[in-house]
Amino acid sequence: MISWIQRYFQKHFKLVFLIVLLAMAIPLVFIYNQSSGMGRAERKASSQPFFGHNLAAENEMAALNRDAQLSSELHQENANLMIRLTALAIADQLHIPGPTENELKEMLKTLPIFAGENGQFDATVYKRFQDNIRKGNQSPEPLIRRVLEDDFRVSRVALLLGGPGYLQPHEVKAQLERFESQWTLGIANVDYKSFTPAITPTDANLAKYFSDNSGRYEIQPQVSLRYAEFSAVDFIDKVTASEGEIKAFYDANPARFTKPEANADDKKPAKPADFASVRLQVELAYKLDRAVRLATKAASDFTLELFEKKITPGTAAFDALLASHKLALKDLAPFTHDEPPEELGRSSDVANEAFKLGKDRPNSDAIALNTGSVVLFLKETISARQPILAEVKAKVSADYVEEERRQRFVALGKTLRSQIEARLKAGDTFDKAIAAVSASSTAKIEAKTLAPFTMRQRPEDLDYLVFGTLDSLKKGSVSEMVLSPDKGLIVYAADKKAPDSSATNPQYLTYQFQIARGTAARNSGEYLKEIAEAELAKSTKVDAP
Repeated sequence: MISWIQRYFQKHFKLVFLIVLLAMAIPLVFIYNQSSGMGRAERKASSQPFFGHNLAAENEMAALNRDAQLSSELHQENANLMIRLTALAIADQLHIPGPTENELKEMLKTLPIFAGENGQFDATVYKRFQDNIRKGNQSPEPLIRRVLEDDFRVSRVALLLGGPGYLQPHEVKAQLERFESQWTLGIANVDYKSFTPAITPTDANLAKYFSDNSGRYEIQPQVSLRYAEFSAVDFIDKVTASEGEIKAFYDANPARFTKPEANADDKKPAKPADFASVRLQVELAYKLDRAVRLATKAASDFTLELFEKKITPGTAAFDALLASHKLALKDLAPFTHDEPPEELGRSSDVANEAFKLGKDRPNSDAIALNTGSVVLFLKETISARQPILAEVKAKVSADYVEEERRQRFVALGKTLRSQIEARLKAGDTFDKAIAAVSASSTAKIEAKTLAPFTMRQRPEDLDYLVFGTLDSLKKGSVSEMVLSPDKGLIVYAADKKAPDSSATNPQYLTYQFQIARGTAARNSGEYLKEIAEAELAKSTKVDAP
């Protein structure tokens, strides 16, 4: 059983990791919500009772979170720990029993973890699960059984509190029509990149645009710096490399190196067996890596000397220290936090350290770069300011042109829709209508017709933009153009076959059950949430200061 869990959890690691985080976060949300004052109560009290559990006891919370995590994995849905504990407390109060052997077996067959490719219970998967339980040396069968029995009782409480899940017939019909209508669609893709209308803004246009959008062009705070560079090149001769060190470095990073090929354009990552063919690359990379470390150590020693000797930049002692290290400060043009200097590789570490500098901290610690290390020295800080139009005219002009282009593209979409509708009414096919409007359009337009489909069984490559048009489309109608950053999309409903919406349709009963179950689940969830919050308030209420 343990081996099965290990393999399953490895396969679904991301899901399990997310569940663990959620399970850990739930008690923290309840316990440490500052607005409720709960954090202060936790610090003052050694216990926090909640339906017979102590939320302040780490060991107990770990066990409860483990149960909730396992439940989430088995059901493949998030489990709210507080809601779970509340439901189990109600089950105890109402003396709701656990499942019988048959009920437990039937429950196991409904779990998503045992579903096959068709989404239904797969006896093979279930048998493999049972076999792994029997073969496991450290069987967790008692734990799994207890969690499932608790889940059964939780589900019974949810059914009681949720009720039958009342709904109106029109809700079922709307859902049935949304997912079971059979669509035959024509799709027109309008390429935004090919739409390049001539737009020449006047000075008056730019002045008004700049005035209306002045906040967009505020120049962010900047820093002006000088820096001392400790280049790895200056330390590479001090690096020695044995054959064993080079080989070990390669074994740890084979994919970093490119295997030489007869065709210079055919470059492939090296594999563990390709060491001989890339040995020179490895040696150079190893020495550079070690040289960067030496450069960073030298920079750290330099900053330590500044600190210990209390040497201030701009003094004679500082100049003497630079000379002793054979350093010359280099100037950097003022830059913002979001646009680090290109000379230092656009390093975010440089930007972060630069904006920590001030009167009480005139220089940074050593900052490692790919080429070595640097130490920053503050010249001045420059506050944010509102520029005049002349300073940012090029950007204002580009923004104006792009916004105007977008507006004209929207207008083009309205025109295309009207033209397509007119062509279709005149008897043209969709493809013929698109060909006709494309001839006079300034943007590239491509058309395709999709095979009949339903939203429940839609094509995998169906563009997400289509979804937003279907609720308002009727047979024979053409949608407004919907936009994405790189295109516009116009949808033509060539055909729409609505499903049988009578109560005798088996699909009607399926959707009725699904909607009712969803409504009941929401109802029970709200009731349990209110009960949990009320119980939690009993132990988290503190006296006002």
